[in-house]
Amino acid sequence: MTEPVAARGVGAARDVRLCVVGGSTVTGYGDPKALGWVGRVAARTPADQVDLTVYEPGVRGDTSSGVLARWREECGRRWAAEADNRLVVATGAGDPRAGISLARTRLNLANVLDDATSEGLQPFVVGPAPTADRSTHDATRTVTDAQRDVCSRRGIPFVDCFEPLLQHDQWYADLEAGDGVHPGQAGYGLLAWLVLHGGWARWLDVEV
Repeated sequence: MTEPVAARGVGAARDVRLCVVGGSTVTGYGDPKALGWVGRVAARTPADQVDLTVYEPGVRGDTSSGVLARWREECGRRWAAEADNRLVVATGAGDPRAGISLARTRLNLANVLDDATSEGLQPFVVGPAPTADRSTHDATRTVTDAQRDVCSRRGIPFVDCFEPLLQHDQWYADLEAGDGVHPGQAGYGLLAWLVLHGGWARWLDVEV
């Protein structure tokens, strides 16, 4: 059972249950502090403004097809009828490696977002980041552009983690110190910064 990363506020105005679905970067794989970007973002979300519980049902190697198949059941177990339930989707980097077409990647994300919206949820999407293998960059850029377009058409916040890190020396140094795909402490800090400055506070209706 996935344990929540929680930032509690005594007497907080809102009970926010936030479920983050995606692949291994959602779990913080490779981070020696085991926080990942999700834990860092949760720590920077003001506990005096929201009573926040963040769940991380990430699956290493998961694709957009995997997320589409499991998000409702896994997140539904963690939400509460009386709470402000939120969904964060962070997937897509593994789709090209798994042979999933761009059209299917778009459709998978669109289906997740449309289903979530129809159920009264407010989704937030975090795009894939570049790896140390530069031969994958064109495919990741294409996925990023597709995800941005899907979100733009629906007015859903989207964080681009590809272009801001594409020429970032510290990002690549962190990747190359590990397995070339997953960052370490510094890299997850960069991802957290992008999320926090990518509309996070506005989406949660808090001041960061």
